[in-house]
Amino acid sequence: MNYKGSCHCGNVAFEAEGELDGAMSCNCSICQRKGSLMWFIPRDHLHLLTAEDDIATYTFNQHVIQHHFCPKCGIHPYGEGVDPEGNRMAAINIRCLEGVDLDSVPVQRFDGRAM
Repeated sequence: MNYKGSCHCGNVAFEAEGELDGAMSCNCSICQRKGSLMWFIPRDHLHLLTAEDDIATYTFNQHVIQHHFCPKCGIHPYGEGVDPEGNRMAAINIRCLEGVDLDSVPVQRFDGRAM
């Protein structure tokens, strides 16, 4: 299935493809503050509709995850990194997807604080 998503002001827009069968809620220092619900897909299933120069990026700790956000409205619609096998992944904030009933998506808790 294809989904459209964006930040609040629409400056950062994208399309994501895949089966949205669950999301993750993380309690690490940044995710706890953002309140994101992350859906992981292969990076090549994320198609940016915004020039990468118009997207801001924040990294911290081990600098292995690029937390992307809109420099205008501050919303964090997605991040990028690699999975344990070395595959490029995108973490889509499902709160930024159009037409998704958040209550229908099972959410798994992840203890990122313990890492």
